[in-house]
Amino acid sequence: MLNKQIKYDKAYLRIAKEWGQLSYCKRKQVGAIIVRDRMIISDGYNGTPSGFENCCEDDDNNTQWYVLHAEANAILKVARSTQSCEGATLYITLSPCRDCSKLIHQSGIKRVVYSQEYKDSTGLDFLRKAGVEVELMEDLK
Repeated sequence: MLNKQIKYDKAYLRIAKEWGQLSYCKRKQVGAIIVRDRMIISDGYNGTPSGFENCCEDDDNNTQWYVLHAEANAILKVARSTQSCEGATLYITLSPCRDCSKLIHQSGIKRVVYSQEYKDSTGLDFLRKAGVEVELMEDLK
């Protein structure tokens, strides 16, 4: 069973990575997939809110303040649907920041699998303290 779960985890992370390539952000493209009961219930990538120009960085190459992170986009899509994140797993290509970690916890997501470390581990520390299972899975072969 464990090997089967690892196989699924890697596959969902590959999907998240592919999804992240849809992002218009130049500095970093991040993708997220939310899975519940082996079904993808949402997806997201980092980018500007609906209706805004798809330009994530300013003239100095700094990220615009209003850019949404991939996991926030995925969680917000669920909020607009009839689905629920309760007990779900979030697959994301970059570990969550501290603000997104609050959203993850409050949405009911119970497990986060990511493939790259964000420069600040505060979000991961928060998730662990909140009882959310957190797992780094770097090898996506």
